[in-house]
Amino acid sequence: MRRLTGKGPVALLALLGAGVVLVAGFRPWVTGTVADAVLGGSRVSATGAEVAPGLSAVALAVAAAAVAVVAAGRVARGVALVLWVACVVAAAGLVARVLADPSGVLGPVAAARVGRTGTVEAQATATAWPWVALLGVLVTLLALGAALVGRRRWSGPSRRYERTGSGEDHVAGSRGERVGTAWDDLSAGRDPTDVGDDPRT
Repeated sequence: MRRLTGKGPVALLALLGAGVVLVAGFRPWVTGTVADAVLGGSRVSATGAEVAPGLSAVALAVAAAAVAVVAAGRVARGVALVLWVACVVAAAGLVARVLADPSGVLGPVAAARVGRTGTVEAQATATAWPWVALLGVLVTLLALGAALVGRRRWSGPSRRYERTGSGEDHVAGSRGERVGTAWDDLSAGRDPTDVGDDPRT
């Protein structure tokens, strides 16, 4: 369980789940027939992007939130977690709406294809792709749970190359005088490794 809550596994799970949702969104989600004077009794199918608009954007937002959670500091991590929760809820709602009423979501798509507003009567069934998308949402939810459990022991972003202290801090010499640091030399354009000619030569 401890391995699953590490930064790496959390990021990989979240990206995997978001990727599954994103790919599934471009596949046919519902297929059926419509009763319309123009379309007749023709067979109509619609992709996830058509019957669940906004799902692709939500999947990308999940991926971005997951990366922010594992890479950012404590405050930004909290904000990213809230965004992640909201995106998972939104994605689940979009997928569930299609699975609950495939005929209802196909009607407006069929009407739009013949240049009409509103909806037309349709009889449709869901394909396997919305279930695949739902599986992707569950994977992102699993990653979110792992992030919530493991975040307390995650370290913040590396400060290895940051200058410590503020501009007022300085190194004190033996008599309390200000002694320049290597950072000061670099900021002034001087090479701190250049010690000049050796007086013994």
